Amino acid sequence: MNRIQEAKASIRQTVLDALSAAIAQGQLPDTAAPVFSIDTPRDRNHGDFAVNIAMIMGKLVGKTPRDIAQAIAGQIRTDAGWLERVEIAGPGFLNFFLAFDFFHPVLQAITPQDAGYGRSDFGGGRKVQIEFVSANPTGLLHMGNARGAALGDSLASVMDAAGFNVSREYYINDAGNQIENFGKSLEARYLALLGEDVAFPEDGYHGEDIIDTARGILARDGNRWLDEDPDTRRAYMIQVGLTEKLGSIQQSLERFGVRYDVWFSEKSLHDEGKITDTVERLQEKGLLYESEGALWLKATAFGGEKDEVLIRSNGTPTYLAGDIAYHRDKFERGFEILINAWGADHHGHVARMKTAMASLGYDPDALEIILFQLVHVTQGSEIVRMSKRSGQSVPLDDLVADVGRDAARFFFVMRSADSQMDFDLDLAKSQSSENPVYYVQYAHARINSLLKLALAEGSPADEMALAGEGMDGQETLGQDTPTSMWEGTVHRPWLEADTQLLVHPAEKELIRKLAELPEEIIQAAIDREPHKLPRYAMDLAALYHSFYTECRCLVDDIGLRHARLLLCDATRIVLRDTLALLGVSAPERM
Repeated sequence: MNRIQEAKASIRQTVLDALSAAIAQGQLPDTAAPVFSIDTPRDRNHGDFAVNIAMIMGKLVGKTPRDIAQAIAGQIRTDAGWLERVEIAGPGFLNFFLAFDFFHPVLQAITPQDAGYGRSDFGGGRKVQIEFVSANPTGLLHMGNARGAALGDSLASVMDAAGFNVSREYYINDAGNQIENFGKSLEARYLALLGEDVAFPEDGYHGEDIIDTARGILARDGNRWLDEDPDTRRAYMIQVGLTEKLGSIQQSLERFGVRYDVWFSEKSLHDEGKITDTVERLQEKGLLYESEGALWLKATAFGGEKDEVLIRSNGTPTYLAGDIAYHRDKFERGFEILINAWGADHHGHVARMKTAMASLGYDPDALEIILFQLVHVTQGSEIVRMSKRSGQSVPLDDLVADVGRDAARFFFVMRSADSQMDFDLDLAKSQSSENPVYYVQYAHARINSLLKLALAEGSPADEMALAGEGMDGQETLGQDTPTSMWEGTVHRPWLEADTQLLVHPAEKELIRKLAELPEEIIQAAIDREPHKLPRYAMDLAALYHSFYTECRCLVDDIGLRHARLLLCDATRIVLRDTLALLGVSAPERM
């Protein structure tokens, strides 16, 4: 059920009918209806929805927007049951006020649909591949990877809920210069541990984890590789190191709540000849030329700023050649939309890849790049470095251990990808209403406590005691939530409540917000903006806390009691499922 779409459809048709009637009666010149928007006003005093058709028509028909709005409003009838009134505001907005119970049917839809509420078939099953993190397997994951992981995984969940067929993919950079330097770094550390005097490679990896891997090889193999051929020795160490690092990366991401459908090896592109085949295909199209011994892509022919080297003069493919082959492979696997979440430092690569896709005959707009900005970790007013082990500022594992998975994921998705963010450690760990994830989780826990009390035949006095408990969290954020009591066959006597009894303004606002979830998910999917969901969750929690303060639930009037408990139960479900889309738990006790 999507009551927001239903309301907008009814309003749109009503406006179009009224415009036609006004034209037929000579109140407005005969003109085609323009494209107009139906928006939700920030101030509810301005109605449930605002329509801007009069402002758009002003210049078209030579009348003031207010005169146009009055002509249209005069033709709108409010006796259909769903519409209370229409008002003209400001320069000519048409503000629609819906009947008080228009959104009430969602309460009877949410509880039986449970986790299905909010999901839709909007995406029509279109195949979407979201590639994110894809960090070089040469060290530990850090804060930048963490933000990319939270954004990519949440977007995948949102698009799945909106009816897209989504696949999460990790691209393993297990070929090229960085892997050669990785092997040389491991070799140098291994030989140094054996007392050999070796120079560390200029472009080597300095993290403590590299030394740990070398120690592991030494402990297992002793000096077995000391006198071995260097190429054989490095190949072995690369194999061991990659296995270890990839295993560590996968474990770190799973602790962060991220699981991939596909782990794709860059090396497989070389082994299966896909890079060579892609280069040959471009050559057949006449899109390559040779200069100074290298093979170049005519990128400028497709709008690129400059031509790009694909095969170096020594015959080795560039990173771009491998990336083109990889994205071609994505399209050949049948994906219709490719979404990559990259750090902002990759902005120069966006145009190259779109140009390359166009040169291969693919729609460059089907490749979407989300660039996310840097993260600064702060404590108080200071920027902090939580670890020196990896040579990176803040390893993902350290962050999760310090603040918990829930806070980390919620904070990373709370801001739009294109905004820089300061990650406040003290705020993330605080158990107060100032911490947004705690504030939302507390609302969910408060509802569970109230519903359990209601099942135990609680009284208004019990509810007052419950309300006075305050936000004094007794549970650590980020822990796994135990099996919910609501997953069984618990009898909930409020499920058949009469929702017409819910007439308080706080009740109406809370119901309206519950009705918005399906549209919020769809819009977040369309805009590729998962940060809309944390904002929705915070707004919903705030409305619930206001409702809880203004409307006593465990009243003696059994009809009103059940109606309000149904509203609480629906809010519980929506809070839980919104948090789940973000990879955040919904504790039942705090």
